[in-house]
Amino acid sequence: MSDSPQESPPARVRVTSTRRDAPTRRAVRPLTRDLDEQSTLGEVYLSGLMGAQLRLGLQVLAFGAVGLGGLPLLFLLVPATRVLTIAGVPLAWLVLAVVVYPVALVVSRFYVRASERIEAEFSRAVERSP
Repeated sequence: MSDSPQESPPARVRVTSTRRDAPTRRAVRPLTRDLDEQSTLGEVYLSGLMGAQLRLGLQVLAFGAVGLGGLPLLFLLVPATRVLTIAGVPLAWLVLAVVVYPVALVVSRFYVRASERIEAEFSRAVERSP
């Protein structure tokens, strides 16, 4: 091949297949199949889901342990709370009977909603994967 400027590039050739039914790309493997077959990719997705659920559970457990465990510590360290009464009821009993249960309901509602959100995000990730 010479370097002369008069030579034109070779003409382009279009190559086509006579087989019109030939697959153009490989079949898409859904992630649900990986989950069902317990493949390595499915294991990664499931371990991510279980890790997120474990973190949420530990956060709720820590909140409960600090909240309920802190009450005896509060009554021990602050002597005035041991003898304080409201409407003839000791403060410790009032806190345990009136405050703990609504807080437990709010925390449990938070846990259920957060757990459902984690599972919904996992479902969306599984559905949108090829």
